[in-house]
Amino acid sequence: MAQANPLILDFDRSVLPLPGSLSVDLESWQEEIRFGCRLNSMQRLGQMIHAAVEPMIPDSASIGGLPVVFMGSGDYHHITLLLLEHFRNYGKPLQLVVFDNHPDNMRYPWGVHCGSWVWHASRLPFISQIHVLGITSTDVEKPHAWENHLRNLHSGKVRYWCVGRNLHWMRRLGIRQSQSFPSIAQLLNAFQCEISQTVEPIYLSIDKDVLSAQDAQTNWDQGVMRFEEMRAAIASMKPRIVAADVVGEVSAYRYRSLFKRMLSGMDGQTEISISQLAAWQKQHQQINVGLLEVLS
Repeated sequence: MAQANPLILDFDRSVLPLPGSLSVDLESWQEEIRFGCRLNSMQRLGQMIHAAVEPMIPDSASIGGLPVVFMGSGDYHHITLLLLEHFRNYGKPLQLVVFDNHPDNMRYPWGVHCGSWVWHASRLPFISQIHVLGITSTDVEKPHAWENHLRNLHSGKVRYWCVGRNLHWMRRLGIRQSQSFPSIAQLLNAFQCEISQTVEPIYLSIDKDVLSAQDAQTNWDQGVMRFEEMRAAIASMKPRIVAADVVGEVSAYRYRSLFKRMLSGMDGQTEISISQLAAWQKQHQQINVGLLEVLS
C-alpha cells in the first residue's frame, strides 16, 4: 500500500515536513473540530476532505497506491471516521486496527470527539471488527465502566487489547473477547495469532500516544509500546493493509470555547513550553519517517 505521497491534513501545524508530502491547509477548522464537534460540522469538513483525498484514491474495486494520512494531534483522531467513509463502497468488509493508549469507545453526548470515534466506527456496516491495541489507560477499568460503550464490546465487534489493566468487571458482564496482558510482547503475539486467522483487508489507524515516552513524548498519558515493537507488528500485517492514518503529534492550542477548555483540562493535557514543543515535534517527525518506511 501507500505508494502515493503522504498526505498531511494540516489542522495544527504540528506535522513537520515529510519526504514528498502533500498538505491540505485546515487550520481555520481547528477551533470547530479539535477535540470534539457536532456531527454536522464533521459532515461539512468531510465534504472538503473528500474533495482533497478522492483524486488520490483509485477505483474502489482495486485499492492500492493510497497515501498515508497524517492529521496532527490525537485531538483529531475522530477524523479517521471521514477517511473510513471512502471505503463504504469498497465491496469487502474491513477490519480496523487501532494502535492507541485509550479505548476511544467512550460516551460523548454532544456529537463525536477523539475519545468516542471508535463507537461511531463500530456502527459502520462495512467494518467487520475493531481491535484497539496497546491500551494502558484506566479508562477501561471498573471506575470508568459506565463511560464505555458496552454493546459493541459484548458482541466482540470491538476488542480491547490492554497491558496491565483489570478487566474483571467485563467478565461479570459477559464481555469475553477483550483481554489484558502482562506485557506488550505478549499482547502483540496473541494479536498476531488472532489476526492471522482472518482474511479481511485492514485499515490501520495509529495514535502515537500508545508509544513509550522513551520513543516519543506527548503532553498526556501515554503507553508502553516501543516503536520497534510497533514496526514489527505493522510489518506482519502489511500485505493486508489498504490504508493508514497517523495522529498523536504534539501541539499547543488555547480554545476560545470555555466548554472545550474545560473538557481538555479534564482530559489531563498539560501546557508545553516552546523549547519542549520543538524538541518533541522533532521526535515525532523521526517516528513518522519510520512509519512511512514500513508502510511503503
